[in-house]
Amino acid sequence: MPHRPARPAPPREVRIIGGLWKRTKLPVADKPGLRPTLDRVRETLFNWLGQDLDGWHCLDAFAGTGALGFEAASRGAAAVWMLEADAQLVHQLKTTRDRLQGEALHIENTDALRWMRASAPARFDLVLLDPPFSAGLFEAALRAATPLLRPGGWLYLESDAPPQPSWLSELGLSVWRESRAGAVHFCLLQPSAP
Repeated sequence: MPHRPARPAPPREVRIIGGLWKRTKLPVADKPGLRPTLDRVRETLFNWLGQDLDGWHCLDAFAGTGALGFEAASRGAAAVWMLEADAQLVHQLKTTRDRLQGEALHIENTDALRWMRASAPARFDLVLLDPPFSAGLFEAALRAATPLLRPGGWLYLESDAPPQPSWLSELGLSVWRESRAGAVHFCLLQPSAP
């Protein structure tokens, strides 16, 4: 029987790649399904958005390691809400926030879908969605997140395949940019022009 090479271990840390906290390391806990957004994917995303998020209100709905939310705050976002259901990860996020003195970061131990569905509409300039790939939450996350966008706001989705065109059509979203990095598909969406 041929020998299969072992799967590479997930990284134990990732780095913030731009802004005030550039090169700061974020720990990655050993948790099933925890998959931090790759450096090159974050770099591409924030190139698409422009490097400066000064004054933006952002939501990192499935925070995990916090790589996306910390990156947004590092680049000047006025407020970043980070939602995470796992209490151990929430503790880690709060420890990192305190170390960085990240006063713009609001971290909640909560179910992201429930939180988004109960939230006031039109309150975010950017909603970051990177749910666990195995959980089948992509459509539900898009449905919950779309009403939260302010006019001109952006919705980022990281998934294992492009979003279904029928979902986007029904929600009035269009793909502004999209790319792929290995098994990860990522796209930046905006509400379609009326």
